[in-house]
Amino acid sequence: MSRHDPHGDWRSGAGLARRAFLKSCGAAPLAGAGLGLLGCGLGFGPLVARSLLADEKEVLPKHVTPEALRAVTKGLDYLAAQQADDGSWNTGGGQAYPVAMTGLAGTALLAHGNSPTRGKYSRNLQGAVEFLVRCTTPTGLITGPSQDSGQPMHGHGFALMFLASVYGMITKESLRRQVAETIRKAVTLTSQGQSGAGGWTYIPGGGDEGSVTVTQVQALRAAQNAGFLVPKAVIDESMNYLEKCRTPEGGIQYSLSAGGGPRLAISAAAVATLYNAGQFESPIATDCLKYVWGQFRANEGWNKGGGHAFYSHLYAAQGFYMAGDEYWDQYFPATRDQLIAMQGGDGSWNGDGIGQVYGTSIAVVILQLPYKYLPVFQR
Repeated sequence: MSRHDPHGDWRSGAGLARRAFLKSCGAAPLAGAGLGLLGCGLGFGPLVARSLLADEKEVLPKHVTPEALRAVTKGLDYLAAQQADDGSWNTGGGQAYPVAMTGLAGTALLAHGNSPTRGKYSRNLQGAVEFLVRCTTPTGLITGPSQDSGQPMHGHGFALMFLASVYGMITKESLRRQVAETIRKAVTLTSQGQSGAGGWTYIPGGGDEGSVTVTQVQALRAAQNAGFLVPKAVIDESMNYLEKCRTPEGGIQYSLSAGGGPRLAISAAAVATLYNAGQFESPIATDCLKYVWGQFRANEGWNKGGGHAFYSHLYAAQGFYMAGDEYWDQYFPATRDQLIAMQGGDGSWNGDGIGQVYGTSIAVVILQLPYKYLPVFQR
């Protein structure tokens, strides 16, 4: 399979390929910065809001089994039951990261083919959107009173990615305008919060660290997919940052200043991010994929080394899926079966000691990747 960016050079903001796609579908840009994609197909499933489990007799994507579908349903039902009255989710594991967890859980529901107005979990999505809009600050940072335990940028990134992914499905005009303004301000905050080295850390402008950096880049990609302007220079500098963090092994170290060897979790996240930036054939993407693949092949269990197993799988799954069938056919069946075996009786997964909302959101995102419902996760 040819590995390319189906949306063209998203960093330029020109979006020529996307406009050609829209023209071929007979769709026109909606009011504001978003793009109207209803009815165009090609994997934009949430926009038609078809439920994955409407009929188990449907033709399933490759490697998706009825058992996997049932696991997804139980997981999503668990998430829906855990949502607070204000539309948020917390970790369920001690520390509170409501913005990050709401962005992750909302993304998991979107990956099922729901929208804020249609589908089994439409009310949950509507509540999540409204909560995150209320969390927008005058600076553009999406955060709550506790600032996600004083580390708001992870939550900001997950929230921005979710809001950008759901934006084109919002039909209530007043809310649509609010979300558009939230996304614009959030993109500006992320752009201005980039460090001089080209990365991001837990607070805006506070330095740089690999995991926060990849979260911001993926959020910016989702915003660009939704038709919002993302400065090319910001993405170029972030790619340069990852290049500077590359180790001789081919992976990515924790941060530019920290040095040291490669971190598997951050290296896996870097693969997905590099592909999001269209760098499928770049030397850094090739080397990083080789390193991550080698680590995953060397360890048969769920934990592939270095801790943060759910986080590692979240991004490695995206990277392997976008890399092509050579990787996906070997990775997904075993991972699918591991996740099914690890699921709790209440439908949840406890992820990395952070909590059940976190683990469950990641597990169902991975299990739903073959449905291609979210453009940011597509090949």
